[in-house]
Amino acid sequence: MSDEPVVTVEQVYAVAKLFRLQWEPAQKAHVLLYPEGMVRLNQSAGEILKRLDGKQTIAQVVADCEAAFNAQGLEQDVLDFMAGAIRQGWVLRV
Repeated sequence: MSDEPVVTVEQVYAVAKLFRLQWEPAQKAHVLLYPEGMVRLNQSAGEILKRLDGKQTIAQVVADCEAAFNAQGLEQDVLDFMAGAIRQGWVLRV
């Protein structure tokens, strides 16, 4: 049996309470702050995480990212990122 998180487009997530997502001008990137330190995020990760408001489904997050970046076919990339973010404890299902 796999311990790999199963993420579907119908699910809703939020950034875990242990973390605070913010734009960090010195890093020129979004970061996740937590008591022991900071995680510097790449642009894609920051864009996904800032949309996880505990209300939007993953499908809505994907659609918003595709519209914002005039892109298509981002669903699998977002699902893959979400699985990693769950493993890291960055996000929780609402």
